[in-house]
Amino acid sequence: MGAAPERDRAPGGPPGGSRRASLPWEVWALLAGSFLVAAGYGIVAPALPVFARSFGVGVTAASAVVSALPVMRLLFAPLSGRLVARTGERTMYLAGLLVVAASTGACALATSYTQLLVFRGLGGIGSTMFTVSAFSLMFRLAPEGRRGQASGLFTGAFLLGGVTGPAFGGLLVAVDLRAPFVVYAVALVLATIVVGALLARSRQVGVRRDGPQETPLTLGAAVRIPTYRAALVSSLATGWAVQGVRVALVPLFVAVALGREPLWAGIALTVFAVGDGLVLLATSGLSDRRGRRPVVVAGLALVVAGTAAMALAQLPGALGLVVLLGASAVAGAGAGLLQPAQGAAVADLVGSRRSGGPALSGFQMAADVGAIVGPIAAGALAENASFPVAFALSAAIALVALVAWQRLPAGPPPGSPPGSPPGSPGEDAGTRRA
Repeated sequence: MGAAPERDRAPGGPPGGSRRASLPWEVWALLAGSFLVAAGYGIVAPALPVFARSFGVGVTAASAVVSALPVMRLLFAPLSGRLVARTGERTMYLAGLLVVAASTGACALATSYTQLLVFRGLGGIGSTMFTVSAFSLMFRLAPEGRRGQASGLFTGAFLLGGVTGPAFGGLLVAVDLRAPFVVYAVALVLATIVVGALLARSRQVGVRRDGPQETPLTLGAAVRIPTYRAALVSSLATGWAVQGVRVALVPLFVAVALGREPLWAGIALTVFAVGDGLVLLATSGLSDRRGRRPVVVAGLALVVAGTAAMALAQLPGALGLVVLLGASAVAGAGAGLLQPAQGAAVADLVGSRRSGGPALSGFQMAADVGAIVGPIAAGALAENASFPVAFALSAAIALVALVAWQRLPAGPPPGSPPGSPPGSPGEDAGTRRA
């Protein structure tokens, strides 16, 4: 296997040494912060729609409060990427945490529905600041041969936080509807202080380098790279089928089409999350060893199969429930394979010596677009056609992404180290060329 390019080596490290290096402590600090943020989202999730309804609004208006944050994330993402490139990841990371803390604390003080809607939406600005800077910083710090593992751990931290948060939030709601917001805001302030103090000790975080190879990877330059375009499509598919339609459509499908109790929707979503988490933790470093493209293609194939199989859950009796849970497990396993590998593929394009804020913001925007448009489009199809048609559309979106990845070149791209075999870790399908 060829030596790593100069721009992808750790400063002062030996050639190729980054492939054997362990994850630096800064990455673990970022993972802890990611877990806390995700847990906080889960803590306020049970309270948010109920709190909105307490102002005398209907179900649609209460749902709009839930959508306010991802919509603002999407609108602010392009500016966030440019700010990360100009001001540095650490500054934007800590500022993002404080913005989310301030907006969450303001939600606890809201005295009207309009205030709650505005304050929750402002949290989306901090969310994208935090997410883009955390991704950029983590991928820059992670050794080249560990980027897939780092991506998997980052996704796993969010997943674990999202699973544990709602249970704690449910207990706080029983005390007071405003309590989850207060607890989350205070926790974020403490996390900003602790993580900020840790990152201030780092010799790598906040270091600005000069030179043509350290110029930030802009969105315009990134979209000219076939691998990045494929990553955008698979990110859209992930947001559509995994983050959007799964949460929005499965509960309605279980209640309306299957005529089952809401308990089964919760079980199906839990099975998906368990499949996602187990596969993610078990295989997060697989793309570091086998290459990005084959792992992404395998993950998308499982997402396509699991999503399409949902249509068969209308079979009578217990067989339908077996299909529902089996399809959820297959789709969850696919998400666990897909997400770390596609994130690491984008990180490979950025490299370890420059900011990837603009490119990473575009990657995030694609997922946000899928998460926002997917439920609306699939819901309209379910209402005017049928649920199977809605699931078929979601599976088709993932299939398009699979084809986009499958069509990428199978060998190392031009400019790879001499002697690099096709599909070598971190070099597959053009993931190294920037």
